[in-house]
Amino acid sequence: QVQLVESGGDLVQPGGSLRLSCAASGFTFSNYDMSWYRQAPGKQRELVAQITSYGTTNYVDSVKGRFTISRDNAKNTVYLQMNSLKSEDTAVYYCNAQFVLRRYWGQGTQVAVSS
Repeated sequence: QVQLVESGGDLVQPGGSLRLSCAASGFTFSNYDMSWYRQAPGKQRELVAQITSYGTTNYVDSVKGRFTISRDNAKNTVYLQMNSLKSEDTAVYYCNAQFVLRRYWGQGTQVAVSS
């Protein structure tokens, strides 16, 4: 059974930091490209950051220099370190795994940035 379980979402003040984690099971994690998406209220889901099975990373322009995606294949876990958080980062963050035509989603974790 495939599972992606996100954790680490919280309420944080602007300028603060959070680290999201996504624990994967039920598939060969190291073969998959892993991504973080987010969806703010009233907006479409957008790709935030991706790390390929080879370790190549990509980020949406709005988070470059502030967010860092990483993966630990030994722990079947992908992380998103988020620094200098802004109110516009408020969203539900989803973990995604993709390999060819196979795609899996987590249930999401809420990040709220507010003073």
